[in-house]
Amino acid sequence: MTWDTLRSDSGGKLSQNRAARHLVDVTVEKEQEPPMAGTPDHATAAFVAHRNLLFTVAYELLGSAADAEDVLQETWMRWVGVDLDEVRDQRAYLVRITTRQALGRLRALGRRKESYVGPWLPEPLLTSPDVAEDVELAESVSMAMLLVLETLTPTERAVFVLREVFGLDYGEIAEAVGKSQAAVRQIAHRARVHVAARRPREPVSPAESRDALAAFQRAVQTGDLQNLLDILAPDVVLLTDGGGIKQAALAPIVGAGLVAAVLGRIDSSRSLLPAQVNGCPALVVRVDGELDTVLAVRLDGGLITGLYAVRNPEKLSRMERETALRR
Repeated sequence: MTWDTLRSDSGGKLSQNRAARHLVDVTVEKEQEPPMAGTPDHATAAFVAHRNLLFTVAYELLGSAADAEDVLQETWMRWVGVDLDEVRDQRAYLVRITTRQALGRLRALGRRKESYVGPWLPEPLLTSPDVAEDVELAESVSMAMLLVLETLTPTERAVFVLREVFGLDYGEIAEAVGKSQAAVRQIAHRARVHVAARRPREPVSPAESRDALAAFQRAVQTGDLQNLLDILAPDVVLLTDGGGIKQAALAPIVGAGLVAAVLGRIDSSRSLLPAQVNGCPALVVRVDGELDTVLAVRLDGGLITGLYAVRNPEKLSRMERETALRR
């Protein structure tokens, strides 16, 4: 497959942060065993009831499932120290803790991205069909939207997500981000305008997305350049994320001709299977049964305007099992 022909200045070596991320992965696996023994039943029940919601909040703020899991662990540690008799709204209180922890981590994550090898893409999630049925949730966790959210400041991102996706009132958001309600209203307006300018002009339905993905899959599998050109927007952008571990382009590939040329040379022996990734149709590429690449698409008016190829193996662990997302 042509991913391997794309240049990487790492020579396939492990990135310096791989060992650190491995420790995070170990923490995540341990965190799956609920660290709740011996805690008050009502605190545990409240946390478990809202856990999928809290993960979704953290993930939308960070774009990283591993970091979102760490945020949940930090949220839990703070939650068990709270006097629940003083908490009027457990959902809002938990979201506030999660948001504060995520904001601190988001700023640190921004520094890590500055030294990342090549384009940084969000960690893809294998999601269940019910996520796509919630159109607003599916859009909010899509690879395309997460990249739009990357262009906001951390506070703008938190305000936008909490207001537009999770429907918190301005008072609740103000407490979560440490701003006045008046400031939050201004931030929300600014973020909405910013995001609206970068949203697809002609959104497509889930059925149209599936049809477009099927046509794209056929064109890639057959190597038919004309069919690829027919479905790619003239200014389509392909981003590939190898993280310095897998070979990938170090800069965006722009234009239907260049993108079609890359995709048209994919080795036909590699399997391409449709999947729902981050609430949207995508292709999963396997080599000898092993997960190699997740290829997510952005559609606008029936044409593919963005392609996001995640090859970094550190980001693919969530593709082996479904992740539950809620709002």
